[in-house]
Amino acid sequence: MVIFYISLSEGGFEKMEKYWESIRSKPLITSDEIEDALKFSCDQILNYLPEFTDKFQNAYSENGFYAPIDNVQWTNGFWTGEIWLAYENCGDNRLKEAAEIHIESYYQRIINKISVDHHDMGFLYSPSCVAGYKLIGSELGKKAALLAADQLISRFHDKGNFIQAWGSMNEPDNYRLIIDCLLNLPLLYWASEVTGDTKYSDIADKHTHTTLANVIREDYSTWHTFYFNMETGEPERGSTCQGYRDGSAWARGQAWGIYGTALGYKYTGRAEYMEQFEHVADYYLRHLPTDLIPYWDLEFTSGVDQPRDSSSASIAACGMLEMAKYMEDDKADYYIDIAKRFLKSLYDNYAVKDHKTSNGLVLHSTYSNSSPYNTCNHYGVDECNSWGDYFYMEALTRLSKDWNVYW
Repeated sequence: MVIFYISLSEGGFEKMEKYWESIRSKPLITSDEIEDALKFSCDQILNYLPEFTDKFQNAYSENGFYAPIDNVQWTNGFWTGEIWLAYENCGDNRLKEAAEIHIESYYQRIINKISVDHHDMGFLYSPSCVAGYKLIGSELGKKAALLAADQLISRFHDKGNFIQAWGSMNEPDNYRLIIDCLLNLPLLYWASEVTGDTKYSDIADKHTHTTLANVIREDYSTWHTFYFNMETGEPERGSTCQGYRDGSAWARGQAWGIYGTALGYKYTGRAEYMEQFEHVADYYLRHLPTDLIPYWDLEFTSGVDQPRDSSSASIAACGMLEMAKYMEDDKADYYIDIAKRFLKSLYDNYAVKDHKTSNGLVLHSTYSNSSPYNTCNHYGVDECNSWGDYFYMEALTRLSKDWNVYW
């Protein structure tokens, strides 16, 4: 029997049965449903693979269908990651061959510096080239991923101890990090592991510490982005370019915080990162609607005409399943149980079930939603998106076996 808990600001981990009644009442995904979801995902990827072998999926679908694009977006690695996950789950050599074609494309992209002047090297190269090296020993994948790691650390600032997200490196308005980058750092830990050079992991350690010291607010909601003084490196202010408003909790950002703190703990073993994980996850859970799949911003919890972000639930589930590996049994069971309830809701209510209606895997995601208080463009709203599909498959794979993590 799983006991449900709430983490409190004073510390501790206390049982509060009433608090969790709504979550506990939701069903768990079964082994048969996990197997069925993975089989559909494999079939879907194979079905559309001819269209997306020499090309890549766009970051988001339109009317349920991804368009083919060149390897130029920050999101392309997720499609390749889906191909590798499908290969792991069904073993079809067509998948391996397609992923190897992709690896050549990533190598050319980093060699020729095509759309790599940003921090998203981990999103691009971990689920594609690092995965290829781990799964089939791809030396080209290893070479490309190490070059990507070099590109990533070139954006590190000693003043402030962080990796800059985007833009020119010598402009005050760009002197910032964003919470998403926590998922780019495993590329650096992997680079230190395979080269023996700690320069990569040292930067990853510093960026993790700077991020978690600044993006987590007193109530354990999170900032999307945080600015630093370019002259002194001192923290200045948090802001959002993705959430509903400054001060609200962008749902995908909070999920990056859940997964990012889990990975931070994995690579550093710092006890405070596990504590921060518990608080950030608790905030997320306390702001979910009844079906456990968040609106695009945690400002909204029920009865509103706002889009959902199903991708956030998949990311959060992966983070919980990762952190559960390092916890005592009762806490581990607690987070595994929640992840299974997330996956059940996604499987029942959000997953694509008919190959003809979409070439994606999970509906009702939000890429970028405008509001009166943010600077977002409005696109990829109430659609599939590539990371939502990828992390859904990753979570299912984690629940199906002892998975060798790409991150």
